[in-house]
Amino acid sequence: MNPEVLETALAGPAGSFSLFALFWQAHIVVKLVIVGLVVASIWCWAIIVDKLLLYARTRRQMNQFETVFWSGQSLEQLYQQVSVRDSHGLPALFVAAMREWKRTYESGVRSLHGLGSRIDRVMDVTLAREVDRLERGLLVLATVGSAAPFIGLFGTVWGIMSSFQAIAASKNTNLSVVAPGIAEALLATALGLLAAIPAVMFYNKFSSQVSRLATRMEGFSDEFAAILSRQIDERNAA
Repeated sequence: MNPEVLETALAGPAGSFSLFALFWQAHIVVKLVIVGLVVASIWCWAIIVDKLLLYARTRRQMNQFETVFWSGQSLEQLYQQVSVRDSHGLPALFVAAMREWKRTYESGVRSLHGLGSRIDRVMDVTLAREVDRLERGLLVLATVGSAAPFIGLFGTVWGIMSSFQAIAASKNTNLSVVAPGIAEALLATALGLLAAIPAVMFYNKFSSQVSRLATRMEGFSDEFAAILSRQIDERNAA
């Protein structure tokens, strides 16, 4: 098929206001803006779905671990069960602290001086790593949420400029001549908002969830550190 005929068929009749026709008739700069916004929107939704699944899985793992931890099972048995798996969240904090605890005792060190502070540092590092894992990708949502409307506005301004240039060249200000060009330009703004609104909403939602999960891990870290500290004191006294 002749490329010109194919382009005409895809674009639809002149003055068509379908989304594809508006895109096909738009200026190349506006097309690039639209494509970029569509890609950004798809990327954001991929992150949103991934984070929804991740946070739900993390909460479920935390609930299961806390149930077992406070059930009275020995720390050694729990460590043997958890350490063989790839742990995240509360299990990761527990494994890191127990590993430092066991490393000290297995090395044959008689004095436990400084063990409590080392355990605190290990859990702080693990906590920071877990929070970083939970926050990974949120910067993309924040960036798209703040930048997408302005990128869409740039495409709109460029499209309107092109429309006015075409009007000046044709010397025809009839609404039927002006409307398609303005509609093509406004499509960029619409897509910018379409990408930005979900990104901003879910960024705020996920930031709140990360804060709650981090607070929960910090609370467990403090409680577990206190438990180990009491055992250290008891062994020092003995």
